[in-house]
Amino acid sequence: MKNTDRKARTGAVRKGSRGAQVGSGGQGRQALEGKKPTPKAEDRPYHPAGKRKLAQDRFVAAGGGRNNNRPDAAKSGKGAPRSTGNSGGGGASTRRAKQIDEHEVVTGRNSVVEALRAKIPATALYVATRIEMDERVKEVLKMATTRNIPILEVMRPELDRLAGRDAVHQGLALKVPAYEYAHPIELLDLTISRGHKPLFVALDGITDPRNLGAIIRSTAAFGGHGVIVPQRRSVGVTASAWKTSAGAAAHLPVAMASNLTATLKALKERGVFVLGLDGDGDVSLPGLALADRPVVIVVGSEGKGLSRLVAETCDAIVSIPISAGTESLNAGIAASVTLYEISRLRGEAKAAKAASKLAK
Repeated sequence: MKNTDRKARTGAVRKGSRGAQVGSGGQGRQALEGKKPTPKAEDRPYHPAGKRKLAQDRFVAAGGGRNNNRPDAAKSGKGAPRSTGNSGGGGASTRRAKQIDEHEVVTGRNSVVEALRAKIPATALYVATRIEMDERVKEVLKMATTRNIPILEVMRPELDRLAGRDAVHQGLALKVPAYEYAHPIELLDLTISRGHKPLFVALDGITDPRNLGAIIRSTAAFGGHGVIVPQRRSVGVTASAWKTSAGAAAHLPVAMASNLTATLKALKERGVFVLGLDGDGDVSLPGLALADRPVVIVVGSEGKGLSRLVAETCDAIVSIPISAGTESLNAGIAASVTLYEISRLRGEAKAAKAASKLAK
């Protein structure tokens, strides 16, 4: 008779529990879970983002601000320098918080030294780790400490990124904030309210920051009250312009015009005479009859000169006599010569008026 008992059959399936089975005992379970989530880049000290975060933390600890968690975007809360008041008629009340460009970076030991000597406003000084000390580095650190500029020690790759691909930083970089421009009409009102006869310089198509810096310096030197730059197709107050101005940009306001032609027309309605500079002008600069009036001098680019609309807006086109065969003057030099002549003529007129009063 055939055995039908399931328990007695070979290979019968047992459904009852026999306890823990022989095996790994779960020893590989943790290994199968992996190494857990990867930490964020900024939480890894060896990652560039982690290094930036550490540098930012040091910057905040030194009294700096925070912006986008990046040390290169940090601001100290200080905008462009406020005017201390001088014969140039500039003032803090005319500055607008209209920032067109991001921060500028001055790189190189000589450039940083000259920038700090010129008292260019700065928000941070970046120094490479283990920098080789010399007299320039020592002077930079001393000036930055005296002016309470935050000093950040960063790795050279981070300094390379701040300086740009083609810049040679030599272990130093100075962060300069965006300039705060004045409004042209408010600048005019401020100049008149202080009892000054307006003398401005407007730039038409000047794209070299060194020319702008030289014009700012000359305007301040010869009693001008401000420089006007158009918003488009023109240079702004960059780190190079600050440097070339030799510190004059810290005292002379620069206004920005959204449309230069419209701004010049608005100035004309307020009684300001617009004088354009051009080698083929019909009015000679020596003995300029309009020198004793409120004046804005318009300087065009070296290649194209004054644009058509600006030239049509001018009350007169003034030329500077130069020797035959000599090329046209640099824009900065032409502005300087014109400013000097107007300043000289105004001085003579003022002296003559004072002498006339004494005679009476």
